[in-house]
Amino acid sequence: MTNSLRMRLLWWLLVPLALYVFVTGKAEFDNARHTADLVQDNQLVSSARMIAGEVEWVDGFLRVDVPPAALEVFVSPYHDQVFYRVTVEDGQLLAGTPDFPGNPSPVASGNPTFYDASRDGDAVRAVAFVRQMYDNGATRRVLVSVGKTVRSRDAMAQQLWQPQLVRQIEMIVLAVALVCIGLTFELRPLMKVKDDVTDRDPMQLAPIRVERLHTELRPIVDAINQCIARLGVQVAAQRRFIADAAHQLRTPLTLLGTQLQFARQHGGIEPGLAEALAAMHRSNRSMVGLTNKLLLLAQAEAADYTRLASEPADLAAIAKDVAEDLALLAQAREIDLGAELDGPAPVTGHPGLLAALVANLAENAIRYTQAGGHVTVAVRTEGATVTLMVSDDGPGIAPEARSRVFEPFYRASADTEGTGLGLAIVREIVQAHRGEITLEPGAGGRGVTATVTLAAAHSPAPPGA
Repeated sequence: MTNSLRMRLLWWLLVPLALYVFVTGKAEFDNARHTADLVQDNQLVSSARMIAGEVEWVDGFLRVDVPPAALEVFVSPYHDQVFYRVTVEDGQLLAGTPDFPGNPSPVASGNPTFYDASRDGDAVRAVAFVRQMYDNGATRRVLVSVGKTVRSRDAMAQQLWQPQLVRQIEMIVLAVALVCIGLTFELRPLMKVKDDVTDRDPMQLAPIRVERLHTELRPIVDAINQCIARLGVQVAAQRRFIADAAHQLRTPLTLLGTQLQFARQHGGIEPGLAEALAAMHRSNRSMVGLTNKLLLLAQAEAADYTRLASEPADLAAIAKDVAEDLALLAQAREIDLGAELDGPAPVTGHPGLLAALVANLAENAIRYTQAGGHVTVAVRTEGATVTLMVSDDGPGIAPEARSRVFEPFYRASADTEGTGLGLAIVREIVQAHRGEITLEPGAGGRGVTATVTLAAAHSPAPPGA
């Protein structure tokens, strides 16, 4: 059995309709056949009575002169054959076909008796009619039999029945078409729910909208929303755990780093121990960086746009400060770091998160660009939107990896140091500010250009956010 809702509903509709058409079609065929039988039987009776009325006594003998009108009533375009026979009770044939089969049962006087016969392989419908003839005290029974093949009767039954059958089949076809069209329109809200679930971000745990949804489907969506709410509680608990763990780790890691730095500066340490302390110090610095990134990711995931929307910030000024802070890192890696700022770029949002957004994009570009490369941070205001573009001329990102670089701990290249959380933090910050971010190849197909679009201050969120 198919799992398609349309097909199952059609089966529920078609099976009863087909049974209904079968039953009513058979009943209508029987009615049409009965009507055609009545018409032909009336013709037979009229012809038999007309022939019987022409029987008379002539010089003491019975004679019959069959008028043409008695047989003209059977004229039809179906080339039916008409048979008749007039006999006396002693078997004397007065007129007609001698071998025409008579009625096998007795016939009462004055009452026509119908019977079915066969002649030359053709079915024949016939009537037998008896007339009493009186003369000089003598009574003779004259039997008049008239028969006709059933071609015109069958044709009449078909003409009466087929239009009814055609109308019923048309009714079924119309019902199927209306069901298909109706389901197409009525399933649109369900398709919108499907699109809402499919198009949302994996971490978007907002309830599914139930506007214009059918009453029968709302309990299902309500159950899904309850499941989403439970997932939201679990995700929030995990985020709190990560944030708390990172916060608790930051202090001992900072203290450990200080102790390792002090131990390295202490004189008289063997070369092997000094090298081990240096490696421990580098590992500790990486762990501190990872802890700070985890705290920043938790903060970005927990950001609420309803509160961010009331906080003003100048994205151009933030980008300028970030470029200045990263100048030493770029200089150490022999990378030309530049900023293209067209003036103030007012947006609404958390200045600290926006600074982390610019810093992570610029730091990623610096880390993945070879020595002698260029990294540019540009901020432009275009109407109701503010655009941040961070571009480089490094090796770029493979097309198959662009959809995964925003996943936590995913690194496009294992040869470059980093935590794999930078772009994940960027995505959360952009979503918290209801913006958009895209990654595209840089100028000439080299490097990567990350474009972030945010709503300018006192402007609605950009389309598609």
